[in-house]
Amino acid sequence: MDNKDKEHVNNDHAPPEEEEEDEEAKRAVVLGPQVPLKEQLELDKDDESLRRWKEQLLGQVDTEQLGETAEPEVKVLNLTILSPDRPDLVLPIPFVADEKGYAFALKDGSAYSFRFSFIVSNNIVSGLKYTNTVWKSGLRVENQKMMLGTFSPQAEPYTYEGEEETTPAGMFARGSYSAKLKFIDDDGKCYLEMSYYFEIRKDWPAVQ
Repeated sequence: MDNKDKEHVNNDHAPPEEEEEDEEAKRAVVLGPQVPLKEQLELDKDDESLRRWKEQLLGQVDTEQLGETAEPEVKVLNLTILSPDRPDLVLPIPFVADEKGYAFALKDGSAYSFRFSFIVSNNIVSGLKYTNTVWKSGLRVENQKMMLGTFSPQAEPYTYEGEEETTPAGMFARGSYSAKLKFIDDDGKCYLEMSYYFEIRKDWPAVQ
């Protein structure tokens, strides 16, 4: 896995809380109070030049998705596992574990990518990103951070597809992995924090 936004650390034990997450929270900039986007759009609505400027700045905002609160909301709907070796696997969030406790299984040495679908409502979410930290046998083996961007409220889900990666191969790569997935924004607001288990195995699971 060679994504430039990842760290591969082979000797770190999984801490109760990620130290870098604490540091990011400390560095969060405290801004003035937010104003509901609905209220912002109503301001100077009779001024044609200002209205056009706001449309250029914000894009086509779906006013039906605007609430009275200033806080944006992000709902992560599902994760799709894409691989040229098998049909797409769509997993609703939160994950539903199988009888072994795994959310999903991947074949060792195989190409795959993740695609997330999510909905933004109430207000613009700025600097949305996700982190995915993976451990095997208590050792942190991957720490992925990916910036998704800034999104306006709309009824249709947004989708984000990560770069194609390859699972590690070989007998020692197979087995159980634990992971923690988080979606947060520039203000440090967390929209999803989910721990789960997955498996890397010799073959893909049978298609249901």
